[in-house]
Amino acid sequence: MKKLSEQEIESELTKLNGWEYADGAIETSFEFKDFKDAFSVMTRIAFECEAQGHHPDWSNVYNSLHIRLNTHDAEGITEKDFKLAHSIEEIIESE
Repeated sequence: MKKLSEQEIESELTKLNGWEYADGAIETSFEFKDFKDAFSVMTRIAFECEAQGHHPDWSNVYNSLHIRLNTHDAEGITEKDFKLAHSIEEIIESE
């Protein structure tokens, strides 16, 4: 899969809410009511990641979730990352 240029990344980021490009990845953070809600969303995201065969670097502390996406094989950002980011947004918005 082709690594995107910084211009392509910036253009794609305009189609997402709250994501930014930093240190070779696109990333965002979410806050939930409590740990149970955060973990529930993480579980839904995990199933989507498996379906797409693409997995985030993420961390969770109590009610917060931080997600970073990049394509290790391409050593940068690809369309795969933006596809998963859009899927994550759909999951978050459905909550």
